[in-house]
Amino acid sequence: MKKAVVLGLFLSSLNLFWSQSQNLNNLKINEIQVIGSHNSYKKAILPEVYSYLSKKDSMNFLPRIQYEHIPIPQQLDLGLRNLEIDVYADSKGGKYAHPKILDLVKTSQPFDPEGKMKEPGYKMIHITDIDYQTWYYTLEDCLKDLKKWSAAHPDHDPIFITLEPKDGKANRFGTEPEHYTSKLFDDLDNELKNYLGKNKIITPDDIRGSYKTLNEAVLNKNWPKVKDAKGKFLFVLDNNSENRDLYMKDHPSLKGRMIFTNSMPGTPESAVLFMNDPSPKIAELVKLGYIIRTRADADTMEARKEDYSRFEKAMESGAQVITTDYYLPSKLFKSNYKISFDNNTYERKNPVNGK
Repeated sequence: MKKAVVLGLFLSSLNLFWSQSQNLNNLKINEIQVIGSHNSYKKAILPEVYSYLSKKDSMNFLPRIQYEHIPIPQQLDLGLRNLEIDVYADSKGGKYAHPKILDLVKTSQPFDPEGKMKEPGYKMIHITDIDYQTWYYTLEDCLKDLKKWSAAHPDHDPIFITLEPKDGKANRFGTEPEHYTSKLFDDLDNELKNYLGKNKIITPDDIRGSYKTLNEAVLNKNWPKVKDAKGKFLFVLDNNSENRDLYMKDHPSLKGRMIFTNSMPGTPESAVLFMNDPSPKIAELVKLGYIIRTRADADTMEARKEDYSRFEKAMESGAQVITTDYYLPSKLFKSNYKISFDNNTYERKNPVNGK
């Protein structure tokens, strides 16, 4: 355990040195480019569950979710500066406490031995009932770990976090997620404030400042410098339909909200955008002042083919946030595919707008 701690401190110091050597501190947070993980909390599907499901997988869907991550604090120790979290509402508790696949497959590992899923609160799962293995059963525990890690590394560069509010129709097992409401989004904001701390969060209000709208502030490049955003987190809601609109309701320009939204360029709330497929259009938006999130790989396809073309386009685009499932090579199938910048780092000056 001590060796792991020493290694983590060494890697953190190394990444801090690399950040400073590139003079990132005096750049604004929209003038850097970082690599982070996709569905950062996810563990691999248990082998016995994977084997059972693969026999019924006529659409060959299962290989697309055959990936896993190391614990989030270890990801941050490596230098990753983006995380992605799926959040299911569970206001009464127990809704996701028994994955239905467990009625069909005898597993080697118990699910939720401490009974955390039985308590009310936001839960972290990829796909209910089948892809349920997670480093954190609750958002609360995840936020507490982030706060603990941040306190141990107070000079860390800002960390971007995508929050995807998961709901929708019932799955094939009959589990229908709880649907988000305005109150549940208010509670989600409070969860971030209570367990991470408002002082640790870069909010839309911080960026809007004295400008009339958040979008106006962004077009005027009113983002803070990296050195002024150290030790902080910036959250973005991964939704561009009903849940996004519900989160924005009665909060013009996201006034009072803790989370940025994926809103169309030019709308009052627009600041951070999701463009999963790297394209030349990203560079145009980056130059205007927007922060863009894109992907280096998806559905394990690039990793299986060891194809870096998408990552190369993502880097060239100037998208400030690039996500991957492979900051380390896969242990679930044979591949040397691994994503990083030069010198095995995950943060650099933005090639499009970095001064």
